[in-house]
Amino acid sequence: MEHTSPSSSAHSAASQRFRWELRDCRVRRGLTQRALADLVRFSRETVAAVESGRRFGSQEFALRCDEVLGTGGRLAALWPQVAAEQLAADGRRGPRDPQPSRQQPPVPRQRDRRDARDPGAVVDAIDELRELIGQVLSAPAEPGESSDAQRRQTPEAAKLTSEPHDQR
Repeated sequence: MEHTSPSSSAHSAASQRFRWELRDCRVRRGLTQRALADLVRFSRETVAAVESGRRFGSQEFALRCDEVLGTGGRLAALWPQVAAEQLAADGRRGPRDPQPSRQQPPVPRQRDRRDARDPGAVVDAIDELRELIGQVLSAPAEPGESSDAQRRQTPEAAKLTSEPHDQR
């Protein structure tokens, strides 16, 4: 999950280093932003926004870039510091009231059941969905199985492409 950086002028050391390492490794490998995006299965816009500091990436983004760029884990190693900066920049700590207010206790994580109020569970669910989508998209077609293009066709489009056309 990427998060918009609210203030591009107030980047700290870890975020700057992450962006510099990402761009430097990409350029050294001779990859364009589009090529890297295709390899890590993120959009080119995400790669460009992370490199320029308009957005923070995600841990998944860092891990995939490390793997594709062969960085030896440099980006993932920077991620905990970048994530801390991201939390501060996003203001996720909540409002700072001068008076202590009654806060609800944190929702405990449950293994069998996910709670939409638990941000960690939501992030886990999103990562799980990304992984499943990636597996589905990269799975080879089995013999007798229709092609990707045929699976994406609506029933009406399939009917039109399978029927002989009237030539007048």
